[in-house]
Amino acid sequence: MHPSTTSPPPDAKPNGSGGAVDRFFRISERGSTYLQEIRGGFATFFTMAYILVLNPIILGGAEDKFGKQLDNVQLVTATALVAAVMTLIMGVGGNLPLALAAGLGINAVVAYQIAPLMSWDDAMGLIVLEGLLICVLVMTGLREAIMHAIPQPLKQAISVGIGLFIAFIGFVDAGFVTRIPDAANSTVPVQLGTGTLTGWPMLVFCLGVLLTIVLVARKVKGAILISIVLMTVVAIVINEVARIKSWGLTSPAIPDNPVAAPDFGLLGQFDLFGSFGQVSVLTVVLLVFTLILSDFFDTMGTVVGVTAEAGLLDERGQVPGLGRVLLIDGVAAVAGGAASSSSATTYIESAAGVGEGARTGFANMVTGGLFALALFLTPVLTIVPLQAAAPALVVVGFLMMTQVKHIDWDRYDVAIPAFLTIVVMPFTYSITNGIGAGFVAYVVIKACLGKAREVHWLLWGTAALFLVYFIIDPLKQILGLN
Repeated sequence: MHPSTTSPPPDAKPNGSGGAVDRFFRISERGSTYLQEIRGGFATFFTMAYILVLNPIILGGAEDKFGKQLDNVQLVTATALVAAVMTLIMGVGGNLPLALAAGLGINAVVAYQIAPLMSWDDAMGLIVLEGLLICVLVMTGLREAIMHAIPQPLKQAISVGIGLFIAFIGFVDAGFVTRIPDAANSTVPVQLGTGTLTGWPMLVFCLGVLLTIVLVARKVKGAILISIVLMTVVAIVINEVARIKSWGLTSPAIPDNPVAAPDFGLLGQFDLFGSFGQVSVLTVVLLVFTLILSDFFDTMGTVVGVTAEAGLLDERGQVPGLGRVLLIDGVAAVAGGAASSSSATTYIESAAGVGEGARTGFANMVTGGLFALALFLTPVLTIVPLQAAAPALVVVGFLMMTQVKHIDWDRYDVAIPAFLTIVVMPFTYSITNGIGAGFVAYVVIKACLGKAREVHWLLWGTAALFLVYFIIDPLKQILGLN
């Protein structure tokens, strides 16, 4: 696979069907097949299905200002519903293999930073407001203009950084890498397993990584999906015959009852302007600013990275139909707030589907359809343990990493910002932080070298916003908001 090119993958051949569906999604035109799209749709779902468990844990485990907690069953329903609807809309409207669901990071901000200041309805109202403002930015062309203003080396660095980040996510999700407890008084932040690799779940992950890399190296079609399915079966067998204390968020246990009725009780439970009655206007503005900046650039990095991996960027390095894609992402934020599942955004795990050959929005029909099924079949569709799905993220990380060869490392004015973009993402566990570090470094270096005119004015403005983002805590202290 050569993700840096705009040509179809070498093993992909047009299916030649010429049917209406094929023409609408441009499946043959992009060198894909129905089988590739279906495989990709399944792979994307299984690598991000954890959100059906994790989002309710994060939001359901927090209390608002008045001590109220959100219902876990209702949160599962809201999370699955928004993911299904917005993923399908992205497939039809954006025709890119980009799945959407509740954004990790943003949901933590909502749960632990915003909710304690106000009611849940008010907090979700802020998410809706943030999404509406993002839609305004898209419709004015500003969001798309910023993405087009980014130099090509930084776009490539974003893809590489995301590759490292998504591989790191895979290692962490599987428990292969863990945080060293603070009580250890160690200067080393992470370690291998619990110091050593122990337990059956870890064996499943390690075997899964080995299986996936061998299948990918042998160019086996469906390598990632084959690995996920086979290792899930292995996990189910191990879980039946061995005493496993914990698999983490999801357990490969065959459910007694595969059907669970959805509960739509959280839909529409938001107050658009209620937050203004709970905290100061300036606090609201800072909270919305933080949400917008995080959502804005997480999406930007994901869209550029995944479409580059799919070989869909045009000759200028731009994403096809970018305006529609960004507008749908903004609408997803609104939908997430309106359903009380937190802001929905484009998922970097979509790269797993691309790794399986997905090149069009048809893959979203599969992923979105599985999320819709999850409304009723959550016990069945969430039996894939992270140890079986995480190897896909590690291998996709490798595939995205290959774009590093296209960065000119002899030009320090672009190489240093590219380096910072790449390393800050995994080291701070944030796509936004990596993009911000790269933007600020790029602008500063160009200015100090007397090349300020080479920097697009939008990058100057964006870098200034990132400076505010990075110093938001001392700024709040200066303004007396802490």
